[in-house]
Parts: sequence; structure tokens; C-alpha cells
Amino acid sequence: MTPLVLLPGMMCDARLFVPQIAAFSRERAVMVAPLTGQPTIGALAHQVLAAAPHKFALAGLSMGGIVAMEIARQAPERLDRLALLDTNPMADTDETFAMREHYVAQINAGMLAAVMREELKPRYLSEGPRRAQILDLCMEMAVDLGEDVFIDQTRALQNRMDQQETLKAVSVPSLVLCGEADALCPIERHELMAELIPNSELVVVPGAGHLPTLEQPDETNKALASWLTK
Repeated sequence: MTPLVLLPGMMCDARLFVPQIAAFSRERAVMVAPLTGQPTIGALAHQVLAAAPHKFALAGLSMGGIVAMEIARQAPERLDRLALLDTNPMADTDETFAMREHYVAQINAGMLAAVMREELKPRYLSEGPRRAQILDLCMEMAVDLGEDVFIDQTRALQNRMDQQETLKAVSVPSLVLCGEADALCPIERHELMAELIPNSELVVVPGAGHLPTLEQPDETNKALASWLTK
């Protein structure tokens, strides 16, 4: 079967995809590529391509989806299929760029844990019985990755290109998925992506915010399983 490459969101690692690794690694190779060590989205995409199999299914969440779109731009012939989860095809707005600068200043002042705990992570999730547990995991991932990764990823996001034209050229089976309560990347943005990608499927996951892979893993896996068999 075609290998599956997963790309995590900002300040996340393979732990973001534990339910997906458990579900799909029984039947296919599953690889989680770290989005670290490079200061631009283009360089991160090149790094993933260098480590990935020759042909693969690609799923990215949030920043991972942004890198996935750049991979689709750089090397469309390498993709067997594409899934974009809780992400954004547009470049940063001036307002978002400035907000990221504010966060970088706080990180440089040694406030990584405070930024993640008080300003970023609480906006990620919908209300639910596992919300506190998932937030704790998000904090662990962020602290483990550290300040340098936060700053590199921020710079990459601030200077990324708009990928709407890239999406129009996607020709492989594609899934666009988001949590119904995603406050960072709302449903309207995913409706736009689904309109741009020919013959794509849009799935909105109830009871999930920005991280449906952890918040609603069964529903997310159901959608991914269907996409992987198209």
C-alpha cells in the first residue's frame, strides 16, 4: 500500500497523530515528518520531500497543511493523494503578522510556556471531556520542541506564499477536513479550499476544534480511511 506521510501543526510532533498511527500503521508504512530545522515553508517542504518515499499519500494539519500545499506546488508528481486538515491556503494578513511578532517578543523573554498555556493552546480545542488532557499533551509537545523551533516556525508562517493557485492544480484524490468549532481556521476557509481543489471532499467533524486528530479520532480516522481508499 502507498505510504502515508503526516505533517504536524505548529509546536506539535508525532504525538498529534497517535490515533492515526495506531489505526493505519497496521496496513501501510506511516511516517511523521518533523517541521523543524528550517526557516521557510519552502525549505521545510524540500526537507520532507528528501526524507519521504518516492510516491506517498500526504496529510498535514494546520502548519503541516501549509507545508503540504507547498509540497503539492514543488513536487505534485510525488503525491498519490492529499489531505488538508484545519489549515489555511492564504498568506499571513498584516494583523496576523503583527500578532506573531508579539508572540516572538514574549518567547525571546523566556515566556514560551506562558504563551502556549495562556494565549495559544486554549483557542485550539472545543469543549469536551478530554479537553484538559489534550491541552496537557499540547503543552508537553511545545515545551519539548522549545523556543528556537517556535521562532523558526513563526518566521516560516509569516513569510509564506498564498497557495490558492496551487490548489487549483491539484489532480489527486483530496480531502479537506476541519473541526466544526475550529476558531483558528474556520469552516469557511475549508469550504474555499474544497472549491479550489477539483473533485475534493469536505468533511466537518462535530465536537472538534483545531485538533480533530486528538479531539475526535474515530470520526477523523473514518474520513481518512475513506480518502486513503479512493
